[in-house]
Order: sequence, then C-alpha cells, then structure tokens
Amino acid sequence: MRSAEPTSEGARVLAICNACRYCEQYCPAFQAMEERRTFATADLHYLANLCHGCGECLYACQYAPPHEFAINVPQTFARLRVHSYEQYAWPAALGALFRRQGVTAALLLAAALIAAMLGATWLANGAALRAPGAGADFYAVVPHSVMATLFGGVGLLVVAALTVGVARCRREFRAAQASVHATTSALAGGGALGDVLTLRHLHVGGQDCVTALEVRTPWRRWLHHATFYGFALCFAATCVATLYHFLGAPAPYAYTSLPVLLGTAGGLLLVVGPAGLLLQHRDPLLSDTTERDLDRSFLVLLLLTALTGLLLLALRTGPLMGYLLVVHLGVVLALFVTLPYGKLVHGLYRAAALVQFRG
Repeated sequence: MRSAEPTSEGARVLAICNACRYCEQYCPAFQAMEERRTFATADLHYLANLCHGCGECLYACQYAPPHEFAINVPQTFARLRVHSYEQYAWPAALGALFRRQGVTAALLLAAALIAAMLGATWLANGAALRAPGAGADFYAVVPHSVMATLFGGVGLLVVAALTVGVARCRREFRAAQASVHATTSALAGGGALGDVLTLRHLHVGGQDCVTALEVRTPWRRWLHHATFYGFALCFAATCVATLYHFLGAPAPYAYTSLPVLLGTAGGLLLVVGPAGLLLQHRDPLLSDTTERDLDRSFLVLLLLTALTGLLLLALRTGPLMGYLLVVHLGVVLALFVTLPYGKLVHGLYRAAALVQFRG
C-alpha cells in the first residue's frame, strides 16, 4: 500500500528510481538522486526543487502507471515541493496557505481589497475619485504618502517572509548535500544563474519538454520566459519611477518615458505569459492538484495586474481614472500579500537548489 504522505511516498518512489537509473541523463534531479542511498526529508525537498517538471521521466519509465509500482516522479516531486513550501514559510502558521490558494481565493482576496480601498478612498477623497480631472495625476486620488506607506509596509513584510523562506531552504539544501558536496563556489553560482535565466532544463538534450505522451512544444518554456521577464520589467519600471520621484520628477510620466516604456513592455509580457500558461493543457499526471491551484492563482493575479495596469495607462486621462487606479492598486496589493505563500517561491527555491547542485 502506497503512503499518501508525501515524504514517505517520495522515499519509496526514489528508492525504485535509484535502483533503475534509466533517467539519469535527463536532469540534475536524477543526477543528485544517484549520490544517495537513503532519502531523508531534506533530500526529498532538495531533489523536488531541482526538478523543472519537464515530464520526460514519466513517459520513459517502465514502472509508470498502470504498473503496480505506479512510479510518477513529476507528480511525486510536485507534492513534495508544496510540502517544502509549507515547511519554509514564515510565519510558520501561514504555511498551510499553500494548500488553500486557488483561483477563487485569489479573486475573493482581490475583490475584498479593492472594496476596502474603494471605500476608504471614497470617504477620504471622494471628489477626486469621482472626477479626477485632467493630467493623469494618480496622487490626486491616492496621495503618494498613503501609497508609499501602504505598499512600502506590505513590501517589507513580503521581503522579510521571502528572505526567511530562502534562508530556511538553503539551510536544508546544504544539509542534504553535506555528505556529497563541498560548499558552493562563485563559479558554480554563475552557472546556476545561467540555468535559471535560460530555463535550460525545460529542453532536455535540446528537445522541448513534453505536454503529453509524444507531444512536445516549446510553448511552456517561452511562456515561462515571458512571465519571468515581464515581471522583471515591471519591477524595473517601479524602481526607475521611484528614482525619478526622489530626483524631483514625480508622476505622471510621458508615454515615451523610461518607466512607462518598461512598464508597458512588462505588462504586455505579463498578459501573454500568464494567459498562455493558463490556456495550456498538460497531462494531469505531470503535476499535482495542489500545485496546479497555486500555479493558477498566481497566474490569475499576475494577469489581472497586467490588464488593469495597461487599462489604467490607456485611460489615465479619462473620467474613470480614479476607479481604475483603485482597482489596479487592489489587485497589486492582493498579489503582494500572496507572494510569500504562492507559486512565486518556486522560482527562488529552484534557483537555490540549482546553486547547491552546482557546488
């Protein structure tokens, strides 16, 4: 009888894989697995976060379902990743949120925050909300001090939670590798960074990852790239706008300005990437229900952030600007609040696992 508990099932699956070793050439997860004879929780978390979910091993495995061994490494690793996210979460009591985040929860949170911000703005600055006037002055609707305090405070908590999570995962990964590797070198870190930025392990041996048996497309890798670099461009736009503000050039900025150009490019990529990933169909055997829910909730919030941001940019001089601004800020706040307890962490932990592997 197979165990429903992810670490027990993970140890069973990897013990069989370690005896077979047919998939050793596919990715770092199998290469690191073969350095071990037993699999403690730290080992399982480390190996699961090394996995990119390409799916190659499922269709190559002679022991995959319907074989009685029922070996499904991608699904096993998906469950172990969510288990690791819960273990690394800070505060620890919020780790259970990883099992409760779905699209409905994300939408309800965004709606609640939009309603709260809309009510507060109506009471404090109703005239500007209803008739913001010309000039696309966002700060006339929501003062800069209010915006900076709210998002700055939430941002600090998010950074603290993510920092603690990464520190915990790195400590566990180092413990997992203590008996087989030395500490990470600077050169190794550089190689890992290249793996992260190019998603090298989503095209194993030069071939694109599978979405179903005998079905290969590059879309999953390209859409992940669009999402990652879109997020990075939007973050860069925010940083540049903040620098401009402190240099005495407050918003609004012209459509040809650097913050707007960066934000527009990032927003467009954040429409293409998340929308494409939401529409893409993959064999359900390649993932786990809980991880799929985390994926979708994160993608939905990213997509809503991009869509409301682009709509606000296009209509920023119109009579609906105030309402669009509050809606956009509510969605962004929902995204911020969920970042440490959503699918964003997989990028950080996978990068940490790759750095450890390169050590």
